[in-house]
Amino acid sequence: MAEARLRIDKWLWQARFFKTRSLAAKQVSGGHVRINGTRALKPAQLVGPGDVLTFVQGREVRVVRVDALGVRRGPAPEAQTLYSDLTEKRDAAPRNPAYEGKGRPTKKDRRALGLSRTPDG
Repeated sequence: MAEARLRIDKWLWQARFFKTRSLAAKQVSGGHVRINGTRALKPAQLVGPGDVLTFVQGREVRVVRVDALGVRRGPAPEAQTLYSDLTEKRDAAPRNPAYEGKGRPTKKDRRALGLSRTPDG
């Protein structure tokens, strides 16, 4: 019997990586998705359990391994059972140094933070 496989655009949509199936298809046809290191060019390309997908989501590169094929686009906890996340975790983006965000800093606060543009600061 043939191994179960599913279209890549449909799987990405069911696993909730993209809000619509057409967005997933657009990413695939644009050449922004790789299956096992090979660029996927058609949304109809098939994926199955064990395949590793690499794609950009937002500002980060995601690497996931397909663990199962879904039968529907269910809730997020159900979608998370379809894959294993292999993405390397990075530190959070650097924040504004020593300023807690309590409104606009005063000129004195800006001098203390080194954010002032005055010649004395």
